[in-house]
Amino acid sequence: MTEAELKEKIEAYTRSFHGTRVNICRDTTQFMNISAEDVLELEGHYYFIQGEAVEGRFGLDEEPKFWVKKAIDLEDGSKKILKLVFYESFTMSLGDFSIECFRSPRKESRVLKKIGKDPDFMHGCTLRDSVGNPVRVIDKIAGSPYYNMINNIKADHETYFYKYFPAIFENIIGCIRAMGRLHLMGEIHGDIRNDHIFIEWETGRYRWIDFDYTYEWSENPFGVDIFGIGNILLFTVGNGFHYLREMSACAPEGMKLGRCVEPRDLSLFFRHRIINLRKLFPYIPESLNQILMHFCVGAEVFYENIQELLNDIMLCRTDLKL
Repeated sequence: MTEAELKEKIEAYTRSFHGTRVNICRDTTQFMNISAEDVLELEGHYYFIQGEAVEGRFGLDEEPKFWVKKAIDLEDGSKKILKLVFYESFTMSLGDFSIECFRSPRKESRVLKKIGKDPDFMHGCTLRDSVGNPVRVIDKIAGSPYYNMINNIKADHETYFYKYFPAIFENIIGCIRAMGRLHLMGEIHGDIRNDHIFIEWETGRYRWIDFDYTYEWSENPFGVDIFGIGNILLFTVGNGFHYLREMSACAPEGMKLGRCVEPRDLSLFFRHRIINLRKLFPYIPESLNQILMHFCVGAEVFYENIQELLNDIMLCRTDLKL
C-alpha cells in the first residue's frame, strides 16, 4: 500500500490517527521502539499499532507487555494481538523437582498451526518480519479471563457450589478435554493459569490462550500442564483459592486451624494453598475432593495424563448429579 492508502485505511478503521506521516516498521527486533500509531508490515500485511497489551494478575497493578501489541488489521479492520519475539526463562519448583521453563515463539507458532480453527483455543498465524522474526498474529477474543468471572461471583461458598458451580464445572471439563487433544498432538500449553482461559462474551465458550511457554521435565513431559489444570480445578471448586492465613474466616463455625489442616492437605505446587477443601466445605463430594488430593503435598499417586484425570471426573459427575 502507498502511504496515502495506509492513511485512508487507518482513518476509516480507527478515526484516531493524529500523525501527518505514517511510520512503517518492518523489523521487530527492537520491539520497545514500536509505538502506538506506527504501522507494522509483515509479509505484505499491514497492522496499525494501538499500544501495548497489559497484564494484571491476582489483584496487582496492570503492567504493559512491550512485546505484545494491540493492533488493527488494515486489510479488514479486525482486531489483532501481535506477539513479537521475546525470550525469558525461569526455574519452577514442583515438590523436589526443579523444572526449567522458557518462552518459545516457534513453539507457539507450531501450536497455532496444529490447532487451526479448533473453537476451544485462540486462533492465529505466524508471519515473518523483514529479518525473519516470527510474529504471531492472534485474532483478539472478545471476552474476559475466567479468573475475573469467578472473582465477580458474590456469593457464599455453599450458594456458589450448588447454584453456579455445576454449569461452570461442565465448561471446565470441556477445557480439560481440549487440552487432552493438544497433548495427543504431542504439544503442551506450557503456562496453564486461570487467566489463560478466556470466556467469549457472544458465545459463552471457554477458550485457551497463550502457548508461548514451554518446559523441560523428563519425569513427565505433560506433568506441568496437568498440575496447572489441578490448580484450575482447585480454583473452580473453591470459588477462589483458600489459604492458611484466612482459614478461620472460611471454615465452618468452631473449626480451628490447628485441629484440621495438616501439611499434607496443602498444594504441592503452591504450599500456602489448601487443597483438602472438604475440611472447609464438608458438602463437597468425596469423589471430587479426591481428585484435588492428587495435587497435594501428601499425594502418593499423581495423574500421568489427562485421560486419567478425565476418567475420575466422569465418575464424580454422578455424585454431583450432573
